[in-house]
Amino acid sequence: MKTEVVDRPEAHRYQILADGEVAGYVEYQLSPGEIMFIHTEIDEAYEGKGIGSVLVRHVLDDARERGLAVLPLCPFVRGWISRHEDYLDLVPAEARQKYNLPAA
Repeated sequence: MKTEVVDRPEAHRYQILADGEVAGYVEYQLSPGEIMFIHTEIDEAYEGKGIGSVLVRHVLDDARERGLAVLPLCPFVRGWISRHEDYLDLVPAEARQKYNLPAA
């Protein structure tokens, strides 16, 4: 299965395409210097296939590349960050407790 993640700024979401079909998305709110990830949804047909992880890794890598702080309101994104602590630095230290993330 070939995947591609695309930013749809007009819809405030990143979409993941699997073999050209929309398989899921992450909704976001962009503010100066930060991005808040609000909600993640993966189509039932793609659940359990790692699509969500591919999507979240991409959006976090994109936030890092753009120099944006990450506010993980979405439980899926927050959980992913807690399991991949090399992305923890994207969440401002003062915001980590609010999202139940480790201090460092």
